[in-house]
Parts: sequence; structure tokens; C-alpha cells
Amino acid sequence: MKASTIAEREARGRAARESSKRSSHRTVGELHRDPIELLKQSSEGRVERLVPLRYGRMSVSPFTFFRGTAIIQAHDLSRVPDTGLTMPICGDGHLMNFGGFATPERQLVFDLNDFDEVATGPFEWDLKRLTASLVVAARHMRLSRGTAEHLVMTAVTEYRDRMTQYAQCGALELWYDRITFDRMAETALTPERRRIVRRGMEKAASRTHENLLEKMAEHDGEHWTIRDAPPALFHVLGANTLFTPEETEAFRGHNWRKMLERMWGEYLKTMSHDRRELLSHFTVQDIVFKVVGVGSVGTRCMVVLNVDHMGKPLFLQLKEARPSVVSQYYKSPPVKHEGERVVQGQRMLQAASDIFLGWANGPLGRHFYFRQLRDMKLSANIELFDTDLLEGYAKLCGWIMARAHAKASGQAIEVSAYIGRGDQFAESLAAYAASYADQVERDYDLFLKACRSGELEARTDEDMAADFRM
Repeated sequence: MKASTIAEREARGRAARESSKRSSHRTVGELHRDPIELLKQSSEGRVERLVPLRYGRMSVSPFTFFRGTAIIQAHDLSRVPDTGLTMPICGDGHLMNFGGFATPERQLVFDLNDFDEVATGPFEWDLKRLTASLVVAARHMRLSRGTAEHLVMTAVTEYRDRMTQYAQCGALELWYDRITFDRMAETALTPERRRIVRRGMEKAASRTHENLLEKMAEHDGEHWTIRDAPPALFHVLGANTLFTPEETEAFRGHNWRKMLERMWGEYLKTMSHDRRELLSHFTVQDIVFKVVGVGSVGTRCMVVLNVDHMGKPLFLQLKEARPSVVSQYYKSPPVKHEGERVVQGQRMLQAASDIFLGWANGPLGRHFYFRQLRDMKLSANIELFDTDLLEGYAKLCGWIMARAHAKASGQAIEVSAYIGRGDQFAESLAAYAASYADQVERDYDLFLKACRSGELEARTDEDMAADFRM
């Protein structure tokens, strides 16, 4: 098959403007839907007693609500024309799903770090999720409308400029490109801001498995046991469980060990020979349920503590993989295993991925993926950011997203040609993000009313933790 020339590929990118003008991205479309019904739909199949905690975490602000409602934005994006420039997309690329973590070579890089919704979709869906999150967050921080617009322009302009650069790169250059701290600091931060981020890096360097062991577990002379900290962390069969009797059935007797052995065997088959060899040095000590994030609350997530012959720990997370909200509203290719979808999507979009990524089937036919828990992770606490630092962060997010899309799709030439060199695309997304933030605030108000009326039950972490102190 003859490869397309660069000129042909540029023409294909510009031709996408015919079906989806760059100015058309301003519109959020006609949104006739009930956000509460969509929320209830996304809560189906979760651990029943944790759904109120999910709503409690979402009720804190329009921004936390936005974080938990990827399903609503995916629904809304499917109601407007798209560019047809499809590729593996993150599907939930809001500004809190970027961060720093250690590569297998122990180098700290910045990248996307949440892939639960990864699927094939239009590239602009990721940008619309990111830009809307910037405006919702800016309003939450009481920043001006002009500042919010500037943050969007900064992120999208950086995406455009980086995509233009990536359109000049060979395949291997793209594959090897990594956004290290030094590269990021040079371009996105002032010297003073670099000092703040360096302090964050030092903190991240202490987030190792050994450091976590001291905080989370205790030793009885023979075995390590993870301490319960309900509602966030508990043993499924323990006194602090939030599972109903029906939900604990798969764990009864010695079932959980058998279940884990079966899952472990399947997981190892998804790993390369050297990773299987490495994992053979570890033995399982304990397994607990962990409540994570905002949007993921109520999905099944387990933490397994393993130790090697020297007693050194390895914490692995087994996280339930549910169908992507992108594939629910966009005709993505069919998926055999949702855990495999997450892992393969992560490997495609990230510059360097966790060496312990893999997947397996869990109880009742549920799909899971495996990864390390908190290995030198650095996440942004945006509420502590000033305007300068937030601008640097928006720029960094735009760069990271361009790098991820360019690597995963090989379509930097087409995307760059579609966007062009001017500001039209960025200005359209700035208008979209402002309008969509208005919509988020309206949906949030309806959500709070549903919580107050009792249609939805919302409980805070503190409220639920009090149940266990009585």
C-alpha cells in the first residue's frame, strides 16, 4: 500500500474543516438531557454503599462535580459535529488527570495519568474536556473571566504550536519524546515557580513503596496486614466493610485467595517474561478495598501488598475497568477486555508507562487492570496555585496532550493542518469552554437540588468515617 505524501496528509487535515469548521467548536449544541439520569446510569453496578460517598465528593464544588461527570460531557460532545480526525484519546483529560511520576529508569516525567475512559475518538474531545476544566477551576478559584479565557488560549495555543513541531518529527523521535522536569521548567515556569515544583518533586521522591508500608501496614512477626481506614480503605470481609452480604460472596472462606490466584495467573500472562520473573520474587501478604478519586468512587479497586525475600514491599492496585464513556457515545472499535483497553491506551498515550501494567478477569465477569500504587507520584493542588503558576500548568497540559496525541495517532501532520497557524481554533475553544462551564454550573445546581430533596443520597468522607467511630 502506497504511503501518503506529507502534502496529501496536510490536505486531509484541511479537508476536515469542511465537515467541522474551526469556528463550529464554539457551540455546545442543543442539550436536551437530564444530568441526574446520566449520573444514575454511571452509578449502576458500583458498590451500593459507596455511591453516596461518590455524590458527597462531587457535591463539594462545580469543579469536583465536573470531575465526576465525564459521562455527561461525552454525551454532550456526541451531539455536535466532530472533525473525524480520530485517534486513541484519554477521554477524561481534565486538568487534575495530569501529573508527575517516575519512569522505569526512575526519572520524573510529566504526563497524562488517568486512562479509565481511554478509547478511539475525535482529538478535539480531549481538548474540550481540558479547556472546560480550566474554566470551571478558574471560576472555583474566583479568578476573572478574562483570566479563565487566557488559560484556555494558553493551553490550546501550546497544543497548536507543539503539534506543529511534532508534525516535523520522525516516528522514533515522537516515540522517545518525554517531558522531563528540566524541559518543563525551561518552558512553562519562572525561576521562582521552579523552586516550588522542585519542592513538590522532593516530596514525590519520598512516595515509595517502603514509605507507604510504614504508613499503611503493621507486622505481626510473620505477616504484614494493611490497616483499615474506613471509608477509604477496608478489608472486604472485615468489621469495617462497606460491602453488602451479597457483594462479599466472592470473598467468603478462602475464596478471596483463590480468586486472587486465578486473577494473578491471568495477569501474569499479559506481562513480558522479564516482568513475570520479577514478580516471582514477591509473595502476597494482604488485600484491601481502596476508594479512589471522585469519578471512580464505588468502582471496585483493591490494593494488594506483596513483599520480596528481603521484606521489601510492592503495592499493586487492581482497578475495575468499566466501558469507556467515549465508546458509549462515539462509534469506537469494539473491545474484548476493558482492562486491556485501559492498559493498551495508556501505553500508547504515555511517553513511559508503569512496568507492572496488565489485566485480568475478576469476580462475576468484571474486568480489571493492574498497576503500581503511588510510585513517586506528583499531582497538582491547583487551589494553592497563583495565576502565574496556573498559566504555566495550562501550558504544560497543552504540551502533554499534543505529545500524547501525536505519539498515539501518528496524525500530527493532519491535526496541525486542521488547526492551522492562527488563533481561530483556540478562540473557538475559549468560547466553548466558557459556555460549557455555564452548563456545568446549571447541572451542578440541579445535582445539589437532587441531593437536598433525597432523590440522590450524598455523604462526606467525615460523615461516613463517623459511622465507624461510634
